[in-house]
Amino acid sequence: MTLAASAPPTRVLGAALWMLGAIGSFSTMAVAGRELGPILDTFEIMMYRSFFGVIIVVALAFGSGTWREIKTDALGLHFIRNIAHFAGQNLWFYAVTVIPMAQLFALEFTSPLWVIVLAPFILGERMTRVRVTAAVMGFIGILIVARPDMDGINSGMIAAASCAIFFALVAMFTKRLTRSQSITCILFYLTVMQLVFGIICAGYDGDIALPGWSNMPLLVLIGICGLVAHFCITKALTIAPATVVVPIDFARLPIIAIVAMLFYGEALDIWVFVGAVIIFAGNYFNIWHETRKTA
Repeated sequence: MTLAASAPPTRVLGAALWMLGAIGSFSTMAVAGRELGPILDTFEIMMYRSFFGVIIVVALAFGSGTWREIKTDALGLHFIRNIAHFAGQNLWFYAVTVIPMAQLFALEFTSPLWVIVLAPFILGERMTRVRVTAAVMGFIGILIVARPDMDGINSGMIAAASCAIFFALVAMFTKRLTRSQSITCILFYLTVMQLVFGIICAGYDGDIALPGWSNMPLLVLIGICGLVAHFCITKALTIAPATVVVPIDFARLPIIAIVAMLFYGEALDIWVFVGAVIIFAGNYFNIWHETRKTA
């Protein structure tokens, strides 16, 4: 395997900081999604999330003057990216209501492995031994934390494993879009297209549930967290390769395991921390190597 050209040290560390914002947003969204699961189906959650997202993005775009950056020259790529995201996010919202959060995140986090495999074909990024090693270390840590029982595979596990492939595609198509599209443009089409997808899928049976006022804050929170997470990921992808950015998200697993224990009484044991150490070691090794090569 050939070594790829590395991002400068400040860019790699900057990408890591942006990913911390994404980790916090995704974890908050998981809790809100579980609370809404018994009330709304996944299509309805996505529809309302995108509705609030459109309002926020349009307001920010006009308030900051970046609405001029919304272009139509890559609509096909935006459409493919958002179809992948819509499918992956619906699977994710379903899985968060039926399997433990740590197990969901463990299966979701096979996504960096798909990025490493597919990035050379979709992004033209070169594979390196260090990146492969970091991803494998992270995956081993995840298996230690979640220790999925392969004899008890259910629909939630299948949904969680499937969403990982779609999220890998989202990361790579986002990286391609950042080469010519602004963050405002990417987020605008993210919310608008997925609002349309949500309306179609939620209303195909002629019955769209209306949320009560008590549930409205959770829907707004999901809308905000979804945008913040995508903003942070997009910023990270504009300054560092996808194979550097995506594995950083591994740190979300031990965080959500602790959150699930505190809020939902899900089991937490020493293996969570053993896995977290391995995950951190893989991420640190990758970032350290990328930084050292250009230091």
